[in-house]
Amino acid sequence: MTKKRVIIMGAAGRDFHNFNTYFRNNDDYEVVAFTATQIPDIEGRVYPASISGEKYPDGIPIYAEEELPDLIKKYQVDEVVFAYSDVSHEYVMHKASQVLACGADFRLMGPDNTMLKSRTKVLAVTAVRTGSGKSQTTRYCAKVLSQMGKKVVIVRHPMPYGNLEAQVVQRFACYEDLDIHNCTIEEREEYEPHIDLGLVVYAGIDYEKILRQAEAEADVIIWDGGNNDLPFYNTDLHIVVVDPHRAGHETTYHPGEANLRRADIAIINKVDSADPLDVEKVKKTIETINPQARIIMANSPITVDDPEAIAGKRVLVVEDGPTLTHGDMAYGAGVIVAEKLGAAELIDPRPYAVGSIRDTFAKYTHLSKLLPAMGYGKTQIEELEKTINNSPAELVIIGTPIDLRRIMHLDKPALRVRYDLEEIGNQELASILAKF
Repeated sequence: MTKKRVIIMGAAGRDFHNFNTYFRNNDDYEVVAFTATQIPDIEGRVYPASISGEKYPDGIPIYAEEELPDLIKKYQVDEVVFAYSDVSHEYVMHKASQVLACGADFRLMGPDNTMLKSRTKVLAVTAVRTGSGKSQTTRYCAKVLSQMGKKVVIVRHPMPYGNLEAQVVQRFACYEDLDIHNCTIEEREEYEPHIDLGLVVYAGIDYEKILRQAEAEADVIIWDGGNNDLPFYNTDLHIVVVDPHRAGHETTYHPGEANLRRADIAIINKVDSADPLDVEKVKKTIETINPQARIIMANSPITVDDPEAIAGKRVLVVEDGPTLTHGDMAYGAGVIVAEKLGAAELIDPRPYAVGSIRDTFAKYTHLSKLLPAMGYGKTQIEELEKTINNSPAELVIIGTPIDLRRIMHLDKPALRVRYDLEEIGNQELASILAKF
């Protein structure tokens, strides 16, 4: 029987997981290439032979997604698997049309083919869009479960943007571990807040190996999702976070809609800063497409180190990168704080941007009076630092989940903004977690 020749379209996450769990040892398929997008500079690598399995002694090349039509022809591809997240349904179908026009099949894989079963209880936290509030929800759940005496371990959706062979299984328990693994800003934003709570975080590439290690030290594993991707593990309880600031996106983005349709609990977050009409719109959507889901309302209270210091200042706001870029948000917690506390001006960073930061603004034209904290590598972190220091701001407002001053030198005063999950009403989620 002739093997089907496959290309997996990805962004260094779901694509690798689909390969590891379904294709790696499957005699019916030959994966001839990965393509990469969304994340800067992750193409041009090779998925290493050491983790590709015996069927792939030379590893698997990773190309830029722009080369897909030529690759389909070059490798005589039978099937293209779409395996990344937080893109519109229209976007997915444009990619499907491109693949079909080249003569190949286009495939979206269902979760049952790629989810791994744990011997430990698994709570999953996912979302309908990037930036909805997964991380703060994960932290809230971890606190509640820890207070019940449970040993909680976080397993984070993959972000292997560096040396793939060194990132098969990563364990983070302290800041030094972040330095050892040369973590990017994006990784630090996800890991540091959990470490601050005394939690162990796992991430990497091979999520079966990660699962077996995590099980050895956990009563409960919390799957902390990335983008709006589906969980990699079978779940005992699935929480999905919905963002009323982007009302309507819960049914127009992939695979966020699938997450919402599968959810046991839907948390409508950021109620305190959203339009009440949008909150009600989102609530009605959930009730329509998943009437079995328990709906919980939550605020996302924002705190800042020194609120009095903002009034009357010309400020540069630095926000979480992915939330602003492929998450499509035009503002974040830092902007909300700056406007609420009377900043005289929000500096437009575009005239002061350098290198890849300038390129980011060219690509994401909805961004203006705030700076996405892009930091996918050493050079980009240096360019972010230079962009901040080039600006004429009197004060920098750091709206990212980490303190940027730990990894760069800022030549002007800075304040940190923090945000958490706060249930509205009678602590319903805490009660559900107690039963869970």
